[in-house]
Order: sequence, then structure tokens, then C-alpha cells
Amino acid sequence: MSKTEIIGQATPEQIQEWKGKNGGVIFKITVTDKEEKKHVCYLRKPRRKDISAASVAARVDQLKFNETLMRQCWLGGDPEIRTDDDLFLAASGQVADIVEVAEAELEKL
Repeated sequence: MSKTEIIGQATPEQIQEWKGKNGGVIFKITVTDKEEKKHVCYLRKPRRKDISAASVAARVDQLKFNETLMRQCWLGGDPEIRTDDDLFLAASGQVADIVEVAEAELEKL
């Protein structure tokens, strides 16, 4: 296996299919392990129910927020990211960034 190989890489066709099914927004997380191998996973944008489930899980364990979001939004990639602690912790550090919110203003009338 060469250092440039990306484990879990999806085809351009698969990515387009995911985009078509998920409002055009897909996220790719790339993790480089200790041996310089790159592992990737693909996540869709979380929905309100995904964030709600992750928030409930986080009440018990803070790590569960990212783990739940990753599980709920997972589209594909290297399954080892879910099972290897080092890969999971690296990827989960990026998961919270897929929660995008619009800006709002509150005005007292």
C-alpha cells in the first residue's frame, strides 16, 4: 500500500449520488494515521433530529455528541474510522463543524 492511497475514498459518481440525495451538501473528513496512511469518511449535513439525538447522548458523555452525529450522518468511507480510537478521535474533532446554523437576531419590542 502506497502512502498516497486514500482508504475509503468514494468515486465521483458516488459523491454525486450522495449530493443528490442530501441537498447537495456532503462533508469529507480526512484522517492521517501514524503510518501516514490517509483514511476518509463522508457525512451528510445533520438534520434537526440528528442534532437532537446527539444532544441527548451528550448529557451522559460529551464524546457521544460527536459519535452520535457521525453515526447518524455517515454516508460512507473507511469503517475503521468508527472503530479505531485514534482515527475516531481525530475525525470526531471535526464533526461539530458540520453543524451549520444561520444567524438570527432577537429584538425586544
